[in-house]
Amino acid sequence: MLRKFKITVDGTEYLVEMEEIGGTAPVAPQPTAAAPTPEPAPAAAPAPTNVAGDALPAPMPGSILKLLVNVGDEVKENQPLLILEAMKMENEVVAPHAGKVAAISVVLGQNVNAGDALITIQ
Repeated sequence: MLRKFKITVDGTEYLVEMEEIGGTAPVAPQPTAAAPTPEPAPAAAPAPTNVAGDALPAPMPGSILKLLVNVGDEVKENQPLLILEAMKMENEVVAPHAGKVAAISVVLGQNVNAGDALITIQ
């Protein structure tokens, strides 16, 4: 997944694009020879997609320093949503796409882990 960050160094702003190349994708357990293979489940209706919006995950562990949007705000792609303080640096978390802020899952001062839901955009 390609993510964009705006970084300020000595008063000069840089737009940096980073690609996440690793992760902790869940791995389905593999059946063993001694265990019987389960029969496939009957086909179910597909779940609705994007009903609740896209929950933006925290890119790294840190503390919520500033919230820059409110529920109901319309946001543009790459618009700053919040400031996440990590390792004594202020990191701007931006919208991955345009939409409407449906939910804010964090509060000021809250500590978050990488991957925790921050803001939901519909």
